Amino acid sequence: MNRLKRNFTGIGLVRLVIYAFFLLFLIIPLLSVFLVSFTNEPINLFGSLISMEQFQTTIDQFKNATLDNFKTIFTGNYFEGLLNSLKLSFIVSLWVLVICVPIAYGIARTKMPFKKTISALCTIPLVVPTFISAYAFIIMFGRAGWVTYIYEKLGGEGMLIDPYSMTGIAIVQIFFFFPYALWPMVAAFKISDVSLEEASRNMGSKGILTFCTVTFPLAIPGMLSTALVIFAVSFSDFGTPIILAPSDLNLIVVQAYREIAGFFNWGGAAILTVIMIAVAGVVYWLQNYLLKGKNYDTLSGKPKKIKLSENKGLTVPLAIFSGFVVLIPLLAMITVFLQSIATTWGKDPLPEGYTLEHYKTIFTSSLGNIQNSLILAGGALVLSVVIATFVSYFVVRQKSTTLDFMTTVPLIVPGIAFGIALIQTFNAAPLQLTGTAIILVIAYSVRRLPYMVRSTVGTMKAIKQDIEEAAINLGATTLTAAVTVIGPLMIPGIAAGSILVFVTVIKETSISILMAPAEWAPMSLAIFQNVLRAEYYSAAAMSVILVVMVLVLQALASRISGGNKS
Repeated sequence: MNRLKRNFTGIGLVRLVIYAFFLLFLIIPLLSVFLVSFTNEPINLFGSLISMEQFQTTIDQFKNATLDNFKTIFTGNYFEGLLNSLKLSFIVSLWVLVICVPIAYGIARTKMPFKKTISALCTIPLVVPTFISAYAFIIMFGRAGWVTYIYEKLGGEGMLIDPYSMTGIAIVQIFFFFPYALWPMVAAFKISDVSLEEASRNMGSKGILTFCTVTFPLAIPGMLSTALVIFAVSFSDFGTPIILAPSDLNLIVVQAYREIAGFFNWGGAAILTVIMIAVAGVVYWLQNYLLKGKNYDTLSGKPKKIKLSENKGLTVPLAIFSGFVVLIPLLAMITVFLQSIATTWGKDPLPEGYTLEHYKTIFTSSLGNIQNSLILAGGALVLSVVIATFVSYFVVRQKSTTLDFMTTVPLIVPGIAFGIALIQTFNAAPLQLTGTAIILVIAYSVRRLPYMVRSTVGTMKAIKQDIEEAAINLGATTLTAAVTVIGPLMIPGIAAGSILVFVTVIKETSISILMAPAEWAPMSLAIFQNVLRAEYYSAAAMSVILVVMVLVLQALASRISGGNKS
């Protein structure tokens, strides 16, 4: 009885509201999309609770349930799309590892030339939305691209790289996803015990042999983990395939989008969503399984300071290779900027003239898209802050493993899959939210909650419970103490997490393209539509504005995080 009373007073009510939020906008949509894969039409679960007529309709839908959609997984276009997506993700993750090993070693263990510059340039791909990087490759390597022009002048025929192909998609993802693997690998090389390498050299081993037999094996656990991360990121990436994938190339994310947005094939979209979630879940489980309970520490005496290699025969080739890798994303962004200020730019290495008219057009006719992005990101931010603050309190203070798990689920679910789940769930009364800004804000918030929760949980753990208990002993309720005492102390973590959420929402592609109504179209959707309409100059100008906004916010986030001593 006392426990029931606690649940309906103060902090207990807040906890119930948060559980209800996750149940309503995460668990039920995922369950609903699974059920739709059997019925081939949307199921109005909420309407069934308040209307006997709707309840009977739902019962009839289940009577006609079929496994036909599951059979199509192993036949036809769906199976081909799944195989192509798995193949693409495997290729990208493998090549990212190949690229990152020398760069990570150069940054962590050598004094290669221009190391600071290269390290800074490695952050560029992190702030560029994937559909913009795909668009940049069209300008560079397309039929009228400047790279194609140079290639033909040198005697080549056709295009050096066809961006509208599996190869083109893979190259874009490799050069714009590699930082996700680079920095964990840099950390792995830095923490490996150098005394083992010294022992190897003292026993007569040469540099390359020491690297292959000692240094490299110590970094393998980190490499496996990051390879799985890249695999998941590539598999769920929507921005690159939706821009570059030709009509005859089946990829599961593009198929899912076309089924729901083009054909309104509810059953097909649902089964593809189930497949995407299942694959992402397996990858996430595999990553945890490989690292859970494993100890990769090395046993030695007092750790030694790493002596950075100055061997020119090693550092110069590493610098050249690293410079080439970071040059590709840099050239892509420079290309987009030149397109944004070009009067005309055909098959020539540089534009024929320069103008700022495209930016004037953006700030007149498309100012609403910029405002929409800021408003929607702001709404998602407020909702994320409120939920994440209380979730971190319950996870740290009350050891709520259920809430901790629920905030992890959005990391597993690809954006396009989550968007389809929400559309199917909230497509009918009494909760007909599809096509509104409300469901868009909720979708953004749920998708980015893990980032905010990780930031606030870290800060929450640093706050001693004595402070809260003192407030309660002085007569404050648990809720009052949490809001007035704990809340202000969490501001550094909230601030850092807030900018991260804001930045990622501004860049969000899959949810925006799939769910945003015309009157609430954000910048990402406007750029996508401009590219489809071949309005490349306007698309480039808005892309530059979007990237600049992300860069400014990212710099602000780094500054706040750097000053967060908690």
